[in-house]
Amino acid sequence: MKKQSNLGRLLDYAGKYRILTYLSWILSTVSALIALLPFWYIWRILREVIETAPRYAQAVHVTHYGWMAVLFAVLAVLIYIAGLMCSHLSAFRIATNLRLSMTEHIATLPLGAIEQFGSGRLRRTILETSGAAETYLAHQLPDKARAMATIAGLLALLAGFDWRLGLLAIAGILAYLGVTELSQRAMLKTGPARQHAQMNLVEAVLEYIQGMSVVKSYGLDKDSGQAVQRTVDESCDKALSLEKSVVPWMGLRQVVVRVFSVAIAVCALAFYSGGTLSLARCLLMLVASFMLYAELESAGNMADNLQMLGASMDKANSIDDTPVMDIDGAELTPADTSVEFQDVSFAYGDRTILDHVSLTVPSGSITAVVGPSGGGKTTLCNLIARFWDVEGGRVTIGGRDVREYTLESLMNQVSMVFQRVYLFHDTIENNIKFGCPNATHAQVVEAARKACCHDFISALPDGYDTVIGEGGATLSGGEKQRISIARCLLKDAPIVIFDEATANVDPENEDQLQKAMEALTREKTVLMIAHRLKTVRNADQILVLDQGRIVQQGTHEDLIAQEGIYRDFVSERTAASKWTL
Repeated sequence: MKKQSNLGRLLDYAGKYRILTYLSWILSTVSALIALLPFWYIWRILREVIETAPRYAQAVHVTHYGWMAVLFAVLAVLIYIAGLMCSHLSAFRIATNLRLSMTEHIATLPLGAIEQFGSGRLRRTILETSGAAETYLAHQLPDKARAMATIAGLLALLAGFDWRLGLLAIAGILAYLGVTELSQRAMLKTGPARQHAQMNLVEAVLEYIQGMSVVKSYGLDKDSGQAVQRTVDESCDKALSLEKSVVPWMGLRQVVVRVFSVAIAVCALAFYSGGTLSLARCLLMLVASFMLYAELESAGNMADNLQMLGASMDKANSIDDTPVMDIDGAELTPADTSVEFQDVSFAYGDRTILDHVSLTVPSGSITAVVGPSGGGKTTLCNLIARFWDVEGGRVTIGGRDVREYTLESLMNQVSMVFQRVYLFHDTIENNIKFGCPNATHAQVVEAARKACCHDFISALPDGYDTVIGEGGATLSGGEKQRISIARCLLKDAPIVIFDEATANVDPENEDQLQKAMEALTREKTVLMIAHRLKTVRNADQILVLDQGRIVQQGTHEDLIAQEGIYRDFVSERTAASKWTL
């Protein structure tokens, strides 16, 4: 199958606005051809002035100037319509659809693939690709159409006035195109390394900013800054390498333009001196030759911009080509909310996380998962929500494999409260409504009351309309957790997963959080990862996970009577609770 061009791929995002893109090309071409018509009037004026001089006033007809004024007025209107209306409307729509398409595609990727790309790289790819596409379609593509039409018209003019000058102009164009091709090949060799260095720079800066609190707490401002400086230096070196490989060819292009412009001018004067070219045509050729190569130079610069767009599109393609999780399931409603793992295995690369795990979480029950760090607890929960797909065995909800559901119908069954809560830079009400955007204000308040966060929200200056910082930076850990629980309460999914939701909460907030969790888990199927004794001891069953396998299973009373990880876990927690300062 023939690979689609970058421009063709961009036009796939145009939808009904595609016709505007085509119209902008047509109008740009027409405007360029109209812009050449004054040359004919200039030639007539020059001929009449030269042939009838010194009777200049009687020789030049006022109508020439009138028609030139009309043509320039029409030209201005066409450029306005083509540049400011058709091309821009189409470019904005294409860039918008491109951004939406990429973000929607990213949402269907496994979390592992997203983490492999990195947030900095994904952000840069989306913004850079859509920005380059918008600039190219709105400005550069119409300009390229005008430039190509102008070159064709001027070439025809030169050939029509004197075929020898036409051949010389064609030779110059071919020489320029040859050098441009070599320039782009050089850019292809060093361009990817520069793009990669820029990606590393963005990721390093983001990591430095996001980890600023840790950096400052350890007094490593200079050391961490040196790591960023190394990526800056690397990016600078790669950029210089690119310029060093391309600049000689760009200089040669300038030489070709100047040499052939002067050559045509010299030949035109020589032909006039030899009596084979009239003075009027000679003067017009002097102007046309420099205009021809100025437009050619402009078209060459646009080719370089297209090369940069191609590099951005290649990065976007690498994301789009990443296999998505199977989203061709059915809109299912399970018969019950039981969750079952049937001989499930999963690995991150070569590292096995879950090794032939089988378990059942009965509908309406509470199951706690405990065990050493790195044992696979979080992965166990993530597989239920299909953040990843299993490599062996299957995970079922209501007896149906989670891969049989559409992602939307699956997520309608599951709510998750994470250890590290992420809240968006928006109002508190919109954060609570995130999973249920059509909820009323009264429903939001009711969910907040059940989650024990209505009081502190009401105490804020703007109440539920208070805009919180990105990631919830302006709230405490307990407050963020309770808002996330309110979000889950409003969604009202029948299966609730807690991923160490109380791990980093202070005692004062923990009491409120426990009440919120009780409200959320009432009449639900609950799977919770927890390290606190009071969180797990009342569970209907407790699973002890170690090195990817379930090594113990039962109630608190059953497991406390056995030697093993759980009894050691309880002993450690009991001893820790007696610590005093």
